[in-house]
Amino acid sequence: MKNAGTVDRVLRILVGLAVLSQVFVGPVGPIVWAWFGVVPLVTGLMGWCPLYTLLGIKTCPVNK
Repeated sequence: MKNAGTVDRVLRILVGLAVLSQVFVGPVGPIVWAWFGVVPLVTGLMGWCPLYTLLGIKTCPVNK
């Protein structure tokens, strides 16, 4: 069941990709940036956020 709307998903994917890009050009080690980038990227691609479920938040207007 999806709980993230289209705008939310697009923003998560963009943020995830931006943070993952720091693996290649950033000053911090790759492992740190990789983990911080994977979470929003995966939740954006899936359309489901476990934290939203725990907090009862839903930005998706229709369940699919």
